[in-house]
Amino acid sequence: MLGPSELAELAEVALAAAEDAARMIAASHPGDVEHKAGGASLASRVVTEIDRRSEELILGHLDPTLERFDLALLTEERADDGGRLVADHFWCIDPLDGTLPFIEGGPGHAVSIALVRRDGRPLIGVVCDPTDMSSWCGVDGGGVRRDGAPWRPPEHRGDVLSVFADRSFDDAPERALVVEGLEAIAGDLGLAGTRIHVGAGAVMNACGVLANPRACYVKFPSPGRGVSLWDVAATACMFREVGAVATDLSGASLELNRADSTLLDRHGLVFATDEDLAARLRRLASRTT
Repeated sequence: MLGPSELAELAEVALAAAEDAARMIAASHPGDVEHKAGGASLASRVVTEIDRRSEELILGHLDPTLERFDLALLTEERADDGGRLVADHFWCIDPLDGTLPFIEGGPGHAVSIALVRRDGRPLIGVVCDPTDMSSWCGVDGGGVRRDGAPWRPPEHRGDVLSVFADRSFDDAPERALVVEGLEAIAGDLGLAGTRIHVGAGAVMNACGVLANPRACYVKFPSPGRGVSLWDVAATACMFREVGAVATDLSGASLELNRADSTLLDRHGLVFATDEDLAARLRRLASRTT
């Protein structure tokens, strides 16, 4: 098993890889957009040459670690070879999460790299935002660094409930009920209301939760569609390290190495700044799904 010194070394390699890829993305134009087969939403089907170039840059950093540390590899732009189910640890990579925001020329996209133990526990989580080159790095038992400095969530609880949502939320049939429930939660917490943010990818949605005093990101169960392992593995590590909540909607740990699929579609997920808010969100989900 990997010890603290090995994790620290691997975290630095992952951070260098993410920053290298993010610099390339920041200097690039999306170019020709292609569509992958099999995705349930536009966001899951679009792919650009930049996605592939980002992956190549990342693997240039990570490939030497595969043999040295006996690591497997799971990355969005390659077929799952099943190595993650055999090796003790695997890299879990999203070379460009939020391709739609990137294509549109706005914020909300990021590079995400995680190291996950075979039992599904994320041990390293690295995120880099190409729009401003800010970075997050979480290491199991080592806390979180933001832009290289130790970081903790804001202590002030804020005046509103910040809600981060995928684009599908705007068209969801349960949207009105969910918004009503979120407003009720905000009122119960003594907040002035909600502020809903829609448009970013899953990685930056989760980072938005961490950056705000009272915030959440919720995905309802959606068999056959929804976020994948590489969308949430890195941020799940960061959330755990600062005492925030990243679970499924039953309160169980996220299935970050399920054998039958790379999707997290069965039980939904909730990312929240604290357990009280997460519990309220789970109750709301049980009433609206």
